[in-house]
Amino acid sequence: MQDPNEDTEWNDILRKKGILPPKETPKEDEEEEQIIQQQSIVKTYESMTLEELDENEDEFSEEDEAAIEMYRQKRLAEWKANQVKNVFGEVNEISGQDYIQEVNKAGEGIWVVLHLYKPGIPLCTLINQHLSGLARKFPQTKFLKSISTTCIPNYPDRNLPTIFVYHEGEMKAQFIGPLVFGGMNLKCDELEWRLAESGAVKTDLEENPKKQIQDQLLTSIRCSMPSRKDSDESDED
Repeated sequence: MQDPNEDTEWNDILRKKGILPPKETPKEDEEEEQIIQQQSIVKTYESMTLEELDENEDEFSEEDEAAIEMYRQKRLAEWKANQVKNVFGEVNEISGQDYIQEVNKAGEGIWVVLHLYKPGIPLCTLINQHLSGLARKFPQTKFLKSISTTCIPNYPDRNLPTIFVYHEGEMKAQFIGPLVFGGMNLKCDELEWRLAESGAVKTDLEENPKKQIQDQLLTSIRCSMPSRKDSDESDED
């Protein structure tokens, strides 16, 4: 008896005329087709974001849960990788052309500290040194520097150094001129405290280090002043 599933020209003619039933799909072919279908489903998961996976979770069957979880973890890992990219750790030089991209479009939740300076001004050099240390200490904050007139044409030297603090592109604080910084006596932790007050960094300092210096200075002044008793004795002489 002739096998109706045999691949012969005669059987093909009989199948076209409806005399023989359609050729049975071998089990191996069925398994291959299932694999192709599963790959198609997986491809759908691959193209989805975390939000889309959550939104469409109810539409997938229980058999798909493992694949959904696998790609959810994959998307989560990608998200974490993108977060790591937001770790800065150094002071980058920018020009006026970079301003919009680096400051206004810094990204959601990103604080930006921009120092306008000029070479040859000692206090500007000192602040750049302090900012380098703070950039390493607070890598989640974007620290930038720019030669003042490159960033803002005709920016007056008398306003240098200048520090602008931004959050999500909006200015939150500004420190302009040498008097604001206290001159060349400015310490790194004092600058850190200033930036922490503006919200740019999360300091572990418990109080303003400048206040400690001021308190010590006042104590020193009091100790050097003559007491009332000494004044009275001087008057009697």
